Formats: sequence, C-alpha cells, structure tokens
Amino acid sequence: MAVRELLKNKALNGWALFFLISVPISLATIIEMAQVGLATPQDVSHMIGYSVRFAVPIIFLVVGISALQRLFPGPIPSWLLRNRKYIGLSFAIAMAWQGAFIFLMSNFNREYYFDEIFYLRDELEGSTGYIFLTAMVLTSFQFGRKWLRPRQWNVLHKTALYFLWAYPFSVYWWALSYYPNPQPIDHVFYWFGFTAFALRIAAWGMRRAEAGSAPINFKIGGGAIIAIGLLASATGRDWQAATTAFLATPAWSANMELWLPYWPLEPFLSLLMIGFGTLVMTHTGSHAPDVVEQGAT
Repeated sequence: MAVRELLKNKALNGWALFFLISVPISLATIIEMAQVGLATPQDVSHMIGYSVRFAVPIIFLVVGISALQRLFPGPIPSWLLRNRKYIGLSFAIAMAWQGAFIFLMSNFNREYYFDEIFYLRDELEGSTGYIFLTAMVLTSFQFGRKWLRPRQWNVLHKTALYFLWAYPFSVYWWALSYYPNPQPIDHVFYWFGFTAFALRIAAWGMRRAEAGSAPINFKIGGGAIIAIGLLASATGRDWQAATTAFLATPAWSANMELWLPYWPLEPFLSLLMIGFGTLVMTHTGSHAPDVVEQGAT
C-alpha cells in the first residue's frame, strides 16, 4: 500500500517524472562534455557512445512496460504504463544529445567520419531510427495524433518502437557474439534488451492461450523450440560465424547485407525461434486476430 501511494506522488508522474529523468541525463552529459571536450574526433566519438548509454536502458524499459503490466500486474507496472509517454520522451532527450554529437562528427570531422565510422547500412539504420523517433514524439501530442486514426497511430508507434529497440539490441548482440573482449555493460544491455522483447512474446502468448488450450503435442513441440531459442540467445558466439556465412551465401543476400538494416537478422534469430515456439505452443486453430488498441505499444 505504501508503494502504491508513493507512486501516486505528483513528483513521480507526468511531466515531473519527465524532468526527473531528462534533467540528470542532460546534466551528466554536459559535465562529461566539459571534462572530455570536443576538440578531436575521438572526443566527439566518446560523447556519442556516452550519451547513448542513457538512451538504451530507457528504450528497453519502454518496450517491456505493457508486457510487464499483463504478466505481473501490480502498482509498479501500472505506474510505468501510466507514465510510458513521459519515459519515452526522456529517451528522446537522450537521443537528441547523441544526435547533436553525430551532427558535429559528420559535419566538422568529415574525414574521420567517413574513414573510421561511416557505413551505409549503419547510416540507414541510424537515420531511419531518428525519423521514427521524430514521428513518435510529434504524434505523442494531440496536435500530431489528430492526423492519424487509432490503428495508424498504433502501427506507427509499434513499428517505431521495435525499430528503435532493434538497433541497440543488435549492437550489443554483435558485441557479445563477434567482437573480442566484450565489456560488462555489453552483457547487461544485451540481456536487458532480450528480456524486454521476450516479455512481449510471453504476454502475446498469454493472450493467445486465453482462447483455449493447445493439444499436448503442440505444447511439447512449442516448448522445445522455445528452449532452443533460449539456448541460442546465450551462445551466439558459437554459431554466429557459421550462420552468417550460410545466410550470406546467396549473392542476393550478400548484396542486401550491404544496405538493408539488420539483414540477415542474426541478432534476432533466437527471439524469432522463441516467438515461433510460442505460436506453436498456443495454437488451437481458433484464434481471433489480435485486437489493436491505441496506446498498446
């Protein structure tokens, strides 16, 4: 009861919560920038990485909020769901800082940017992410939302949310599964992002299961697929090279890898298996289409 009353405090809700999150992020970024400086490309690159570490846990949290409320209803998930808009806007502030540093890098350190940083697919992923983020922010307010029907709003926000989750999740998957000597923070962020999306799959599976019980063979088969997906999520370094080589063997796939964001989807294979396993485990042959509700992202 004390927690429930605490979470009703005005200082922890609405715009007050937004400022409670975004102001410390901005202050920490400004202090780090004052200490490091922006004199060299390496300094700016450091600030790009520094600022994004505030954004990553926020977007992962936002992805998992609605699933938390469905799976573990209680005062804290309810409070998170009630304030998801303001938490999401705090993410936008963190990303705005990163965007400012990327702008400095690409415009004032162009030689370093194109020699050391620029890759077409990364540029497409990053630019698309900022387009989605801008659209989400604008349509989070009535002046932008009024131009969209509820289903359009939902599709935009859900697509944008998944894309914005996918970018950092894939970065930390590659940090663990490909690059040598991953840092502890890489493990933390990878598993945070994985858990957030896995909770969404579990909540989706719970909703499907409410339509009826699947046959036992479907439950066993689906459970086995989920187990394989969970194993794959923790062993990416063991199968990444062979899987990438196999998926990129066709010429068309190798060409797509150069420009299509996230292709050929190695970071997401384990979650795709878990999702497919959940589909099989909850299959009764009589599921109605999922209901789309505004604000259900």
